[in-house]
Amino acid sequence: MISALGASALALMASAAFGQAVVPAPATVPAYQIKAPAGAPNVVVILLDDVGFGAASTFGGPIETPALGRLAADGLRYNRFHTTGICSPTRASLLTGRNPHSTGIGAVENSSDERPGYSGFHSKDTASIATVLRQNGYNTAAFGKWHQVPDWEASPSGPFDRWPTGEGFERFYGFIGGETDQFDPSLFEGTTPVMRPDVPNYHLTEDLADKSIAWLRTQHSVTPDKPFFLYFAPGATHAPLQVPRGWSERYKGKFDQGWDKVREETFVRQKRLGVIPANARLTPRPDGLPAWDSLTPDQKRFAARTMEVYAGFLAHTDAQVGKLLDSLAANGERQNTMVFYVFGDNGASGEGGLSGSANYFANIQGLPETDQIRAAHLDALGGPDAYAHYPAGWAWAMNAPLPWMKTVASHLGGTRNAMVFDWPGHVADKGGIRTQFSHVNDIVPTILEAAGITAPSTVDGIAQKPMDGVSLLYSLKDPKAPERHLTQYFEVFGHRAIYHDGWMASAFHSRLPWSVMGFGDKKFEDDRWALYDLGKDFSQARDVADRNPAKLADLKALFDAEAARNQVLPLRNTTLGNNKVPSIAAGRTTMTFHEGAVGVPETALPRAMNRSWSVDAAIDIADGAEGVVATLGGRSAGWSLYLDRGGKPTFSYRVFDIEAVTLRAAQSLAPGKHALRFDFDYAGPGYGKGARLRLMVDGAVVDTGEVKSSPTAFYTIDESFDVGLDHGSPAGSYPAGTAPGFAFQKGRIEQVTFSAR
Repeated sequence: MISALGASALALMASAAFGQAVVPAPATVPAYQIKAPAGAPNVVVILLDDVGFGAASTFGGPIETPALGRLAADGLRYNRFHTTGICSPTRASLLTGRNPHSTGIGAVENSSDERPGYSGFHSKDTASIATVLRQNGYNTAAFGKWHQVPDWEASPSGPFDRWPTGEGFERFYGFIGGETDQFDPSLFEGTTPVMRPDVPNYHLTEDLADKSIAWLRTQHSVTPDKPFFLYFAPGATHAPLQVPRGWSERYKGKFDQGWDKVREETFVRQKRLGVIPANARLTPRPDGLPAWDSLTPDQKRFAARTMEVYAGFLAHTDAQVGKLLDSLAANGERQNTMVFYVFGDNGASGEGGLSGSANYFANIQGLPETDQIRAAHLDALGGPDAYAHYPAGWAWAMNAPLPWMKTVASHLGGTRNAMVFDWPGHVADKGGIRTQFSHVNDIVPTILEAAGITAPSTVDGIAQKPMDGVSLLYSLKDPKAPERHLTQYFEVFGHRAIYHDGWMASAFHSRLPWSVMGFGDKKFEDDRWALYDLGKDFSQARDVADRNPAKLADLKALFDAEAARNQVLPLRNTTLGNNKVPSIAAGRTTMTFHEGAVGVPETALPRAMNRSWSVDAAIDIADGAEGVVATLGGRSAGWSLYLDRGGKPTFSYRVFDIEAVTLRAAQSLAPGKHALRFDFDYAGPGYGKGARLRLMVDGAVVDTGEVKSSPTAFYTIDESFDVGLDHGSPAGSYPAGTAPGFAFQKGRIEQVTFSAR
């Protein structure tokens, strides 16, 4: 049966064929697609990760950032722009225009709990800007880091409505968690795990830039009149600090003077550039953070090298942003594109600890590296064989002149970031500086005002919360315009602050930013509140609480009101592992998987840390079979059961840079069915103990070994359990020349059972 539309088309063709008059198409076409408002600009939002206010040369820092500088010369630098103090809440606030707890993401994803403000996912009454723009005629795409999916929704079973493609982005290419290996990332295309391109000298940031550019070119070719929204959020410069070696070599020897001196030098340049006022003070080193001169020569060498790597990493990232901006100009799209370049989702990170690390996840879990281990990895820093992070002293230096660093939401070193905003043809004084208070939640209202789109009262039938941010367009024309964002609260891990009309009250809680797992149980009523007059004190250098008790009392009351309004309350000392949140593996000690199960989060498996566990695999192979049978974790730490080249069953186990053991059968497997088993017999009770290791083939022990330690909490945060492929960085010592993932071939994996005992 021919449809009505098909019949009409056939009738027109028949009429034309027999010389009859053809009725012209109607002058108007039904609006099958929504068109964006006339003149609506393209929008590019660039968000870097873990970059301090004093890192970029454009803001007086020691690291060259020519792309940021070019954009600033054409646009504006904002020197009182603020983030939330940690990554997930900043991203939620940026993409919704609301305060983070109001969206449900008041804490980093890996510490979500049952409180509404800390649930770990966007509530549907705070729709993303991607959703709003897509429903108003925009194309939308996100490339890079997401970190807005709770652990229990990050598996191949979904649900996927809180992944990027469920939050309004038509295209997503990147990683879902908080960090990833830069040379072998855990990538997703939409919601499907994919391997990185098999190309020489691969690096994730370059890949993300290339994919973004390709998307922009295609979008412009197909629909040149349709505006786009591009969210570019590389994992750089979050740990692991990994970058092509030539970039880190550019900074060889440039940090040998140490963090105290580098911070002082940055402070001088900042004043010379005018990005901080002449009366600003350089805040002192926090208690507990060592002076550079207290380090041993070996400690200095390691610390200086990690900073060289970080500097190269940031410079390399800025160069990829430069490629992206150049592509806009090449496509003729730059003039009608507004760009926000947010230089960090929080202050620089102290998570590398006081000494830094060649593999910082060990230190986080109470398995600290020795100076000897760090020294042995000096030449590997920045490369694929190190999962490095710099010492916390460098985070303090990169946040100059501000007092603290990432996670300390009570103070500006945690929450103040550099930002450049440019919209060609709309800036009164190119290269100017804006000093009005601004916040990451101001970006969405700015986009909506520029596009001529009213913030929707409902989205998909759900009533929306009002925006908390304020459009920044008022500041483009007038550098002295009175600021409009008058009140803003901050809270992360109990550190909290309230800004109002030039004043800030700040309460440092208990957790030191270089003690990642040390949350403590200090009572909130015991916290001391400090008071700062930011109109006269740019860097929070002078606590004036004793002279202004009434002002402090007013601000504390305002914090309480804002905290109640935004789902910040009740305040609670953070705990990990005991929160009342869903768990895929709850109550299960055994799980069976089949070939093709890829990208299963470690948190979805039965809990196996600090206890014995086993892996059983049933395979059916042909001659020449090889590849991964099952794996968990990655290059930083983890294990892999695989058939080596030649078909020999092999098991690799790695405990960060502390220990690595490989068990291997002496004989290759004959074609046919086989049963492989690995036993990890824990030497507990207690945490982080060693184990006896045993590899078996068809019921017979073929190799044994032992380790003296094991991870206490996890192998890596964002690697996965996979069957038939090693998604992300390699957990095994695979043969040279194998393609990324070392996929199982010439056989079939019938099942793999993981059991905790």
